[in-house]
Amino acid sequence: MKNLLNFLIKYNYWFLFILLEGISFTLLFHFNSYQGSAFFTSANYVTGNVYQVQNELTGYFHLKTVNKELVKQNTELSLQLQAYRDKLMGLTQDSAGLVRMKQDVLMDYDIIGANVINNSITFNDNYITINKGEADGVKSEMGVVGGTGVVGIVYITSKHFSIIIPILNSKSNISCKLKNNEYFGAMTWEGGSSQFGFINDMPRHAELSVGDTIVTSGHSAVFPKGLPIGTVHNINNSLDGLSFKLKVKLFTDFAKLHDVRVISRKDVSEQIELENQIEQK
Repeated sequence: MKNLLNFLIKYNYWFLFILLEGISFTLLFHFNSYQGSAFFTSANYVTGNVYQVQNELTGYFHLKTVNKELVKQNTELSLQLQAYRDKLMGLTQDSAGLVRMKQDVLMDYDIIGANVINNSITFNDNYITINKGEADGVKSEMGVVGGTGVVGIVYITSKHFSIIIPILNSKSNISCKLKNNEYFGAMTWEGGSSQFGFINDMPRHAELSVGDTIVTSGHSAVFPKGLPIGTVHNINNSLDGLSFKLKVKLFTDFAKLHDVRVISRKDVSEQIELENQIEQK
C-alpha cells in the first residue's frame, strides 16, 4: 500500500495531465460541431470494423455446427442419389443417359450463393437481408433456399443487396405438397415459433400421417419441384371441418441462418409473361 501511494505521489502530475486532457477533449467535441462530427465519424468507422470482425469470428465458431449439418445432409442426399441411380440403371441400363439427365437438370437453373446479413424471427412479418443484388443477377420472385430447406422468396433488390420474404412472414404463401403423393396446399405462417409453419385446406381424403415430408410442388415459377420444406408435426381439422390443417416442422432453422442460395429457372420469364397475358384478359 505504501509503495502504491509513493507511486501515485511520484507521478501525480502525469495523472493530472491525463485528466485535464480528457476534460479538454470532452469540451472540444461536445461544444464544437465540426470536431464532434469528425470524432463520431471516426468512431463509427472503428465500430463498424469491430462489428465486422465480430461477425467473422462468430461465423468461424459456428462452422463446426454448419459443417455437421452439411455432412449429414450430403450423406442423406448421396444415399438417395445412389438409390435413384440404381433404380434408373435397372430400368434403362443406360449410364450415359443418367449423366445427360444430371447435366440437363443443372442447365435449367442459375444458382447464386449469398450470406444473410440481417434477419428477424420474432415478428408477424419477418424479413431477411442478403449481400447479393441486381449486380449479381438476383431479381424479385426468385426462390431462396438454405442448407436444409426452403427459406423464402426475393422481395425487392438493390444493386448489391436483396430483401427476402421468408416462410416466417404473414405474406408468405409457398406452393407445396406431400412428398409421397401429389396432394398439395400452401405453406403459410401464423406467427409464434419460428420452427413451425402451417398448411390449410389439405383434402380429408389425402393419405398422410405425422412425419410425412413436405416439399415444393413445382406449381409456381419460383421453386422447382421437390425442394424440402419440413415434416408433418400435427394434423388437425380446419375451421370448417371439411379439410385438414397441418402443422409443419420446418427443416430450416431461421434462428441461425447464415448461408443461402438464390435459385432461378432460366426460362421463367417466358412462363411469367405468358401467365400475365391471361390475367390481363
